[in-house]
Amino acid sequence: MKTKYLKLFMSAALLTLVAGCTDLDVDIKSQYTEFPDSELAAEAKAANAYYAMRGPLGRDYNHAQTLSSDETMSFSFNGSDYYDNGRYNHMSLHSWTPDDAAIGYWENFTAGITTCNNLIAEMGGEEADVTASIRAARAFYFWVLMDSYGDVPLLDHVLDADEAVDRSPRAVIAEYIESELLAILDLLPTEVDASTYGKPTRWMADALLAKLYLNWAVYTSSDVATYTPSVSNSKLNDLVKVCDDIIASGKFDLSDAYLTKFYPENGSHIKDFIYAMPFDRETQQGMTYARFWTHRNGNTEFYGVNLPSSVGGCFAINTEFVDKFNLPGDARNDQIIGGPLYIRNASTYKATTTPWIVSDQQVTLTKVITLNSLDETMPVDNTAHGGRSQGYRSIKFYMDLNTTASQSRNQSNDVPIFRYADVLLMKAEAILRGATSTNGDTPMSLMNQIRSYVNAPLVTANPTLDELLDERAREFADENWRRNDLIRYGKFENDWGYKHVINPGAKTELYRRIFPVPTYILNTNTNWSQNKGY
Repeated sequence: MKTKYLKLFMSAALLTLVAGCTDLDVDIKSQYTEFPDSELAAEAKAANAYYAMRGPLGRDYNHAQTLSSDETMSFSFNGSDYYDNGRYNHMSLHSWTPDDAAIGYWENFTAGITTCNNLIAEMGGEEADVTASIRAARAFYFWVLMDSYGDVPLLDHVLDADEAVDRSPRAVIAEYIESELLAILDLLPTEVDASTYGKPTRWMADALLAKLYLNWAVYTSSDVATYTPSVSNSKLNDLVKVCDDIIASGKFDLSDAYLTKFYPENGSHIKDFIYAMPFDRETQQGMTYARFWTHRNGNTEFYGVNLPSSVGGCFAINTEFVDKFNLPGDARNDQIIGGPLYIRNASTYKATTTPWIVSDQQVTLTKVITLNSLDETMPVDNTAHGGRSQGYRSIKFYMDLNTTASQSRNQSNDVPIFRYADVLLMKAEAILRGATSTNGDTPMSLMNQIRSYVNAPLVTANPTLDELLDERAREFADENWRRNDLIRYGKFENDWGYKHVINPGAKTELYRRIFPVPTYILNTNTNWSQNKGY
């Protein structure tokens, strides 16, 4: 169930999302004149800083991370419908440009950082313990920017009206994020309940440190195009330490069934979620994953109810990625659907069951995707049993079928950012890469904790790094981590889908491991240079 607490701060969160900040020199004036005199007052003010991720995570950030990886490809219908100036296909083909919408979320996070800076100043500065959670949110926004774009401005204070800010090297940003998180770690809340759901806690900071450390060699490379997985990572033992902190807390586990964790109305009761972004189709809108996965006939023909808005149906799972879901009995196999789809009988539908098991009419999803022509529009025909039915689909974040017209395509599926399952697999990877094992854990025992809860066959020896990467594919599909993983493994340029067929040059364009600075940002900050290669 969604918590009443989160809805109290919905208005403040939405204000944060719409208050974009393209001009880094803007002097934002405070609306507050007094330091908050109670924990509740401080929390009410801080809530305005926590949700800058909601807009990008609900759509463009997800598309940038997922479509650029081997997970997913997009196509258009008849070369135009859902081509949308290439905003999806360019990601699939590794041909994105600084003008593409999917990589245009820079401003969301600089606005979030600006909000954090102003609140920190209003609430007593960085030396005030009450600002720790806001500093953690700010560190997370810096991490998203740095992971996506490389060098970014170190906006760590309220800017003067005439203050110019340059971009800092990626390694400097990584070191800043680490120092910030270590400085506030013991000041952050440790409670895990409805009151802290969707907000920074000590465990969120630990998990963010773990991600930072896992990719430390990538982030501190002098040139991302020269990074290779053989580069030594000096932070592996630090990674194990923060993972152990989360594990030892006893506050998280894998007791929830796999798909249940991602259903509509998930929330603070999910024990695997360390940090998640709350969405609600009525009051906290913006999450629209199912729009792009659902067969185009799905809004009127599959469910026995008519959804109020059309669906896109223009995303499909790359055949190579489908093949990774091959473990017998693995509950994670059920997040992918293929083959015949039957029309649901509305009278038998229950919210706890998959909405795809229906009566006797059907279309058949084909695993292989065949384009009508090999060009960047990636066209298929726009027929129910033809192009619309090509490619297996993800139902991991399927929508609530009770959606109303006023709610449009918005979903009530909260999106996890850091999960306990990820902590276990990050620790396993660190040990495989050379970290000292702790608490009797081995890569095999850590992976088997994952295998056990999804009823997949247990491994009988330590996995290889490639086997661990495949495990991450199964566990975190459509959760925005695959691009990050492939870059760390040096596999981001590998062949998959139609990328290497339509855009063979992508294999050598290693600079694409970071996105270009959006054109609208460079137009405002004319002293900045574009990332190399773009």
